[in-house]
Amino acid sequence: VHPNVSQGCQGGCATCSDYNGCLSCKPRLFFVLERIGMKQIGVCLSSCPSGYYGTRYPDINKCAKCKADCDTCFTRNFCTKCKSGFYLYSGKCLEKCPDGLEANNHTMECTSIVHCETSEWSPWSPCMKKGKTCGFKRGNEVRVREIIQHPSARGNPCPATSESRKCIVQRKRCQKEGKGKKNREEKRKKSNKDESKETRQEGKGRAARRQNREQRENNNKTQPKKKKAPNKEQDLAPADTAH
Repeated sequence: VHPNVSQGCQGGCATCSDYNGCLSCKPRLFFVLERIGMKQIGVCLSSCPSGYYGTRYPDINKCAKCKADCDTCFTRNFCTKCKSGFYLYSGKCLEKCPDGLEANNHTMECTSIVHCETSEWSPWSPCMKKGKTCGFKRGNEVRVREIIQHPSARGNPCPATSESRKCIVQRKRCQKEGKGKKNREEKRKKSNKDESKETRQEGKGRAARRQNREQRENNNKTQPKKKKAPNKEQDLAPADTAH
């Protein structure tokens, strides 16, 4: 061991020196060389920094540099994120995507081209003109469909989502909204009037019956009782016997 090597190191180092920093790391930590000016210093980290990938060996775990166009990588030959200006495809960083793929500037990856997809056409609508279904002979009917899948940048664009065609129907008159409303209002008023009239008549009938009943009761109270008429047969019987 070099005289400058120390066993009492800080920051996860197993052995270190004043000039070169860490020379070896504690178990499970990764050894990596960091450049400071013209000098390289060894450090021990729990995971490799950006631009490096980790390799584990029985005696030491090291961080090795990714390729120049790769920002992060799993191994030297498999990149997981590319540097600016490159697109990721199958672990590689490319300046241009292969045929059949397109560059996604949001994820910086080469992705499959997506074409537009739509649903089936809906049934044709009723024949109409200016929003009405009456008062005309020639009108238009329409049908629509929905977009199921929007296209990617290089995908086929979506077709029209609505169609219109001429139609002919048997002309029929439109009921005037004002007149129909007026008729409904008049019917309602008439119905209310009839109900009110029936209610008044029924009330008058009850009042008249109550008044007649009270009148009969008053007459019975004020009228003197009639004397019972004598029985003519009883009055004549004694006279006939005397004669």
